[in-house]
Amino acid sequence: MIARNVTMRLKANSIPAFTQALEKEVIPLLRKQKGFQDEITFIVPGKQEAVGISFWDKQESADDYSRGSYPEVLKALAKVLEGTPEVRNWEVANSTFHKIAASVPV
Repeated sequence: MIARNVTMRLKANSIPAFTQALEKEVIPLLRKQKGFQDEITFIVPGKQEAVGISFWDKQESADDYSRGSYPEVLKALAKVLEGTPEVRNWEVANSTFHKIAASVPV
């Protein structure tokens, strides 16, 4: 399983618009993507920072999303983002929620 970590800087006073755009535009788009498993979004209290972590069945699915639909997500969030989000992919080592045992070689 792959975790796609997106770190974002939000414009001032945009948290309500950010969460609304996630619920109405971004998450529905993610649910249509092949290999999409889950999305968790965090907001740093008292700051204009957010982190979105999406989970994908395999690297190929995350890559297809990056090349295909991710530009649509950026467009949907353009009014609330400041700058370009930083994206990093991680291999999930374990997860109690997704019931994944350690699978990364040591």
